[in-house]
Formats: sequence, C-alpha cells, structure tokens
Amino acid sequence: MASLLAAGLAASGPTVLLDLAPRLSSPWPVRVAEQGADGLAALPPDQPLTRTAVQQACATAAGVNGARWQVLADGREWHAQPLTLPEPPAAWYQLAAIGGWQAVVADTVHPLAHDILAARCAGELGLTRGWYGLPYAVPVVCAAATTDGVQALQQAVMALHAEGMPLNRTVVVLVATGDGRPPAPVRAGATMLTARTAAVVHLPYDPHIRAHGLMAARLRTRTRQAAAQLTRAVLDAAHAAWGEPLPDAPQPAPLPPAVPAS
Repeated sequence: MASLLAAGLAASGPTVLLDLAPRLSSPWPVRVAEQGADGLAALPPDQPLTRTAVQQACATAAGVNGARWQVLADGREWHAQPLTLPEPPAAWYQLAAIGGWQAVVADTVHPLAHDILAARCAGELGLTRGWYGLPYAVPVVCAAATTDGVQALQQAVMALHAEGMPLNRTVVVLVATGDGRPPAPVRAGATMLTARTAAVVHLPYDPHIRAHGLMAARLRTRTRQAAAQLTRAVLDAAHAAWGEPLPDAPQPAPLPPAVPAS
C-alpha cells in the first residue's frame, strides 16, 4: 500500500517513503541493501545532517507508472544491532524537511487504537495525535477486507472520533484477501466508513503482489486504478483541508542535538 501511494505521489513531485518498522519485520531494508545505500544507519542522531547526506542514504524505487521515489530504511544485515529510531513524528518531519521532498509517505507500524487509548489513560499526546498534527498530514488507515478486519477498523475509527481526530482528512483502504465480491459485513462497514471519513478505497486482490511483493513489475489494471484512486483521495483530502495549491509547508525549528548516553 505504501509503495502504491508513493508511486502515485511521485508523479507530482519528489517523494520519499520513510520506513518506521523494525528492520526484521519490514520489507524495505532489502531494497536499500540491494542498491548499496547506507540507509538510516548513516544518519547519526547526535550530529548535524545535510541534504546531501540524507539523499545519499536513500535507495530509489520505481512503480509501474514509471515514477521514481526514494526509500529511507535500515538496510543493514539482519544480525546488526537494532537502531534506536526516534518515536516523535516531529523528528521524522524534520528529517523530511532536510531531505527536501515535496511528499512523504511514513510507513508506520504502531497499533492505532491501542495508542489512542494508552495515550488517553496516561494523559499524553500519543503517536497518532502526533502524526495528525504534522503540516498537511493525511493519515491512511488500512485493514483487511474481512469481517474481522472491518470490525477492528470500525473500532479504530470510533476511537479516533472519540478523541476528536479529523476524520474528514482520514483515508481508509480495505485490502482484499482474495478474488470475488467482499462479504456483506465488509460492504456494510465500507458504507458506514464512507460517511465518516474522507474516502474509502478498495484495493483488489492481485496475485502479482502476492507472488513478487514490492518487486512486482506487473499489476492488474484494477490494482493500478485503485492506486490512482488512493492518490487522488489523499490529495483531495489535503486540498479540501488546506486549499489548492497547498501552501508552503512550515520549516521545522532545529532540534537540540542529542546527548550521547554516558
């Protein structure tokens, strides 16, 4: 999903996909390692960064539409010590600003509904609210197009609504797990979600993605159509919230350098 969106946004300007998942549970480090890019390990948190250094740490990816974008992930060997990546979304926004991209796809892995509830009980901001608070952020929430998947998604949307999150700029993607018409509970859930969110996009099952993953060079026509619909939904939500064209994004203030642990 993240790669389809990155390819779609790359047609409009320089785009990067930030991989926030742990290395051993993410598909992106393989892409970085294959190209010999340094990845996130080349960007020490306690030293100033330059645009050149950030750009050189990225790998390059291309979609079936020919658009090229960049990927920033931890591409080291599986046995390397895990990186301590920053949790605050503002830190990733600052990194993207240094890199100079126009569009950023943050491939996050935190459990959305649990994060909202945990933050509420602890009286903290929480990661979800932090991502929503970034300039021109359009969250994309994905779920399997199954009865259980839609029920979990509906619960997450209820949690977002209860916390006053802007559902009017939240895009939902329902990912089919097989060919055929979605079950009745999925169709009913999609109808409810359409009325409460910016858009609901149905991503059909594609055997090429199942067989080749992110490296799939051939995609079904309806997969490409769904990817284009997703891109339009994200851009439409941003334009509806902030205008068209989008104003220049604010530059983040410099963060104080991290103090190495003694």
